[in-house]
Amino acid sequence: MIAEEILEMVVRSSIALLLATLGEIITERSGILNLGIEGMMAVGAASAFFVTFYTQNPFLGIIAAIFSSSALAFLHAIYSIKLKQNQILSGLAISMLGCGLSVVIGRDLVGFPLEKRLSSIPIPYLSDLPFIKVFFNQDPIVYFAFIAIPLLWFLLFKTRWGIIIRVVGEEPAFADLCGINVFKVRYLCTLFGGAMSGLAGAYLSLSYTPAWVEGMTMGQGWIALALVIFSAWNPLYALCVYIFGMIRAVQYYLQPLGIPVPFLMMLPYISTIFALIIYSHPKLRNIFEVPSSLAQPYEREKT
Repeated sequence: MIAEEILEMVVRSSIALLLATLGEIITERSGILNLGIEGMMAVGAASAFFVTFYTQNPFLGIIAAIFSSSALAFLHAIYSIKLKQNQILSGLAISMLGCGLSVVIGRDLVGFPLEKRLSSIPIPYLSDLPFIKVFFNQDPIVYFAFIAIPLLWFLLFKTRWGIIIRVVGEEPAFADLCGINVFKVRYLCTLFGGAMSGLAGAYLSLSYTPAWVEGMTMGQGWIALALVIFSAWNPLYALCVYIFGMIRAVQYYLQPLGIPVPFLMMLPYISTIFALIIYSHPKLRNIFEVPSSLAQPYEREKT
């Protein structure tokens, strides 16, 4: 059925965006803005494919992706947290560095097929149900993405850890007075965001398109930044990624209706521009409830 095919395409094409968005939500909730998602996804995709190609073990590839992207996130954290420099410039530099490294890592593997890719794991009975079976016949990364949504929501809004993260992102000075290590929290959240971006990249090269192609992230890291705003920094609302997945999935079916495909492909990037406007406009920041200390380095007052 066409409806099931579209739903399958929507689910699969949205996972990388979902993972990157969830990771950036946690990072930004702690007050750190990371514009390097695109580069982290790219280096994660290249590392995952490289390791999997030579070891024939996709799980080692996933570990390599998480490690490499976390290393880039650590660089961003040092520059932003310890050195207290401009987070936008740091993120842009990390993005360019990651994209460049991905080209170097995968330059000898372009065009080679991946024999050992992530396999789907059908869930008994549920994978046989009509229409919704597409949610229950996926690979482990997809299942993890589904589970991560409620888990991260619970973490942020129902646990002490979540309160700490949100206070650090809103009032770091107050958090410091309460005995919370602001710098440690921001380091951990930035590393988590980097790891999620790497996992998103691994999904692209090991499952969604089991091959390595330069530029395979196709700007999804930038779209994830917009989705963080549209989800109002709430993991549950990150499900809005499926709107973008639907745009990508139905473009092939809308072409016979006379709607230009380039126009449909352009919509996610227009939303990214809109998101950057929100970042820069004080009144719009208040409407969308941007964490008040986002992208602002914290320096402990000397007494």
